[in-house]
Amino acid sequence: MLRKRKKRSIDDPILHENHKRPVTRRDFIAQGFMAGTGTILGPSIFGMFANPRAAEAALSADLQALRNSCGIAVQGAGKVPFICIDLAGGANIAGSNVLVGQQGGQMDFLNTGGYAKLGLPGDVIPSVADPITGATDFINTDLGIAFHSDSAFLRGILDKASPAALANTNGAVIPARSENDTGNNPHNPMYGIHKAGADGELLTLIGSRNSESGGNSMAPADMIDVGVRPTKVDRTSDVTGLVDTGKLVGLLDQSDAVAVMEAVQRISDDKLDRVNTAVNRDELIKELVRCGYVKAADLTDRYGDPSTLNPELDSEILGPGGIFSRAEFDNDGEFRKTSAVMKMVVNGFSGAGTITMGGYDYHGGMRREGEVKDFRAGRCMGACLEYAARLGKPLMMYVFSDGSLSSNGTIDNSVEGRGKGEWSSDNSSTAGSFFLVYNPGRRPTIIGATPEQQAIHQQIGYMSSDGAVQRAATPAANNVNLLVNTVILNYMALHGEQGQFASLFPNHGLGDPTMQDSLTAFTPIVNGTIANPV
Repeated sequence: MLRKRKKRSIDDPILHENHKRPVTRRDFIAQGFMAGTGTILGPSIFGMFANPRAAEAALSADLQALRNSCGIAVQGAGKVPFICIDLAGGANIAGSNVLVGQQGGQMDFLNTGGYAKLGLPGDVIPSVADPITGATDFINTDLGIAFHSDSAFLRGILDKASPAALANTNGAVIPARSENDTGNNPHNPMYGIHKAGADGELLTLIGSRNSESGGNSMAPADMIDVGVRPTKVDRTSDVTGLVDTGKLVGLLDQSDAVAVMEAVQRISDDKLDRVNTAVNRDELIKELVRCGYVKAADLTDRYGDPSTLNPELDSEILGPGGIFSRAEFDNDGEFRKTSAVMKMVVNGFSGAGTITMGGYDYHGGMRREGEVKDFRAGRCMGACLEYAARLGKPLMMYVFSDGSLSSNGTIDNSVEGRGKGEWSSDNSSTAGSFFLVYNPGRRPTIIGATPEQQAIHQQIGYMSSDGAVQRAATPAANNVNLLVNTVILNYMALHGEQGQFASLFPNHGLGDPTMQDSLTAFTPIVNGTIANPV
């Protein structure tokens, strides 16, 4: 007699008999005992042009000059906003979600056994063609990159992203191994993205965890810069609390508060000119005092409006016409987390960010558990794309997980299981990552003069016919450090700056320029900064 398995809710913790008890924070997140949290990194130039900033009052000319002399950052480097989504635990990415093929690209199909390992039974594999039309019913290219038509990621993205957002999105997949059930995979590219230029006006690095990477997975050790170690942020109140403009803004309107702060600075400056501190570093002390008052006035000017940073006060995010309804926002912490991160990143208050989602070690149970969680992750991805589209900003979004899993062919015929293969075990050989790029002006263009060449650039690496990552296909295929380097290379290529990669990362391991070109998916969407679209 078959034992009936208990149906878990989406946020119930996952228990595996063959896994050790969770003891670390990473273990708890991967198995769903603890929610993954959001992380943000490095500001960008275009935060100063976001809608909430339209009402910003300019500082007086004399204080603007002092602000510049004090080295107070008012804009970032103007790089493409970057969000990575870390699915902790070893999620399915390749096959059942993003299609992966052999050497010829996504449409160079695997055999039936290969797709079965990736959770797709023979009647829904992408190579099955409609006998009347000759077309397949199981391939969807609404986002440029090919997804399985019943991908839970895809369904979630389509739930939140508009046709206009989809039309200007494209992506690439990277079949690449990583170890299962460990946060020791150096997946997180935060420091590398910052080194490539993402930096700016409010903060440098912020993370959901008090760790070197700020997230679930580690950062490559050779990229870590202790000078920009992430500050911990994991909730909306933390985002709004990043800047304290004091009680004056509550007593006066923003413009009057700025005027008062300017007056205070001028009075202080006048007094300083008449004072001799009688210490050796008199001028330095006076400079620090002057700059302190200027910074207070500047913060009041730029962030005195409470709606500037708060995602709950952004009508594009929350409300009748927003991406999330009030009920969705209040009842799901992943949506609140996503809202906070995309608010910071897409508006340019941060240049890049990581959203860590827990509970993706979902093998050993019904397929429906993975499908439900993947669908929610897809909705978060779609929300990020839609928010970028509404604000008219470009965005690169990178999705990864620590390891992967495979199916033994047993079918889950429940409504939520959708007739797909159950995830039976961890399997690092089926792992992969992917990234999506949204460009306001046009869909990003895949490199290549012919469809055949473009297919190879859209899939960086490949699998064998039986659904296993070919380790020798690319440097990234069997080395997570080089996977991170590949993502950074592609980020720089969006700016037309891939030629600088070797000088910024001299020990990169991605070979010569010819090899690097083969690892690059898109032609540039901007020339250096997003102020110069191409």
